[in-house]
Amino acid sequence: MVLRRKFWILLMVVALVAAACGGDDDDNGDGADDGEAAGGDPIEVTAVWTGTEQERFTAVLDAFTAETGIETSYRSAGDDMAAFLGTQIEGGSPPDVAMIAQPALVEQLVGDGSLQPFNDDVVAAIGENYADAWIDIGSVDGTPYALYFKVANKSTWWYNTAVFDQAGVEPPEDWDGMLEVASTVNASGTPFVSMGGADGWTLTDWFENIYIRTAGADAYDQLTNHEIPWTDDSVVTALETWGELVGDPANLAGGTTGALNTGFEDSVKNVFADPAEAGTVYEGDFVAGVISGETGAEAETDFNFFTFPTIDGSAPAVVSGGDGAVVLTDNPSAQRFVEYLASAEASEVWASEGGFISANQNLDSSVYPDAISQSIGEAVVAAGDDVRFDMSDLVPPEFGGTSGQGLWKLFQDFVQNPGDIDGVTKKLEKAAEQAFG
Repeated sequence: MVLRRKFWILLMVVALVAAACGGDDDDNGDGADDGEAAGGDPIEVTAVWTGTEQERFTAVLDAFTAETGIETSYRSAGDDMAAFLGTQIEGGSPPDVAMIAQPALVEQLVGDGSLQPFNDDVVAAIGENYADAWIDIGSVDGTPYALYFKVANKSTWWYNTAVFDQAGVEPPEDWDGMLEVASTVNASGTPFVSMGGADGWTLTDWFENIYIRTAGADAYDQLTNHEIPWTDDSVVTALETWGELVGDPANLAGGTTGALNTGFEDSVKNVFADPAEAGTVYEGDFVAGVISGETGAEAETDFNFFTFPTIDGSAPAVVSGGDGAVVLTDNPSAQRFVEYLASAEASEVWASEGGFISANQNLDSSVYPDAISQSIGEAVVAAGDDVRFDMSDLVPPEFGGTSGQGLWKLFQDFVQNPGDIDGVTKKLEKAAEQAFG
């Protein structure tokens, strides 16, 4: 009993000393309000997100602060992340963390010495939660520099449920089955697909999805790096496959001319007009946002999606885009933030609110707010190491991302004349040689 009494007296003394020390910390009036006192130096994070996306990312920042005590601030970079970061870096005040969508920009910043490689804790967290393909996408010369926190699944095909019901067809699982569905939908009085060919970037996404399914992921990497020429047989096969659909103008809303004079957003709206001008539209998961924002169609009731069809038994594959977190300062809190972003908990904050897809393998897909988002997210994870980043974002921009030239222009030429595969592949190779030097 005496020992127990002495023990409690000792605890009371320790508590009083701790309280006295705590009181000293508060003498300056602001206590432990700043991030440094709470858990680390504050960080500034920048991304292109505004509106709803900014609000939902801010919730992720708040969750990070609640877990670590590190304060955060957010600044939108506007539409041109490269220009924004260039100005901030030159002025000597870069943000601690930036969310970058272009791997080519990440590589450029690494070359300039502007990025910090991830520390061991971040690398371990990424390895625990992401497929190797995502580690490779975020690495430069084998060193991880970017964590792709928010991704886009560009292997989704959207359809008008009423058009499919009228034609008596179900979503196809393979390319040959889709050609049969296209024929049936056409016969029902509605062209099968609305193509946004006036925006050349949509056509690069078409090609990339076909190519990875006909040639495989390794060949996709080789073509991306120009290790094989654009006259290669694998390119010819992909274009021949694509031509099976676009070679018949009846499949296209407005025929070939209509396909090449329709922009992306209009290509989506065409499918959900009243009456519908087409039964389907191909593009990434962001199509859902256009449908919801520009039409009265309701998810699952009026519109749904199917995965880009397999071709000749091809393995599951996803062509993706995404926003990668990079570190620009030596602030340890920045590394801690990216480590947090690599966790399933961070992805859950945004995924549960919608408008977000994660490649995190340990995220419980049931947190997505609807069946469509859940299916799209599961497809990204299921693709595993067969995920590949958008090829046109990885090649030199004069070849992969400039209106009126390179891939954008030459794929438009192909849709205009899908029978001239020899001619277009030679032009593609010439343009690639010039761009890659």
